[in-house]
Amino acid sequence: VSEVTNPTLLSSACDVVATAYACTKESHPYIKSVCDAAEKGVKSASEATASCVQPLLTMLEPHAAAGSEFASKDKLGEKLPVLQKSVEQV
Repeated sequence: VSEVTNPTLLSSACDVVATAYACTKESHPYIKSVCDAAEKGVKSASEATASCVQPLLTMLEPHAAAGSEFASKDKLGEKLPVLQKSVEQV
């Protein structure tokens, strides 16, 4: 996942979304309480399903490795040069 989100565009977009989320959450008390509850629910659901998902992850591991190899060879950046630009540049 880190290899796929490493291109500048994707990491820049994640930063923009994370910043907007944090600012909105902190500036509106009602939204903060809803977000906190949603975060707790997602965390609980993630923990509860982690053991169920592990067999699927094991099965997909070779495909993830192939994707990582593809991304690490910078083929993705060659085919999609826009991924090397930030959100602001795009």
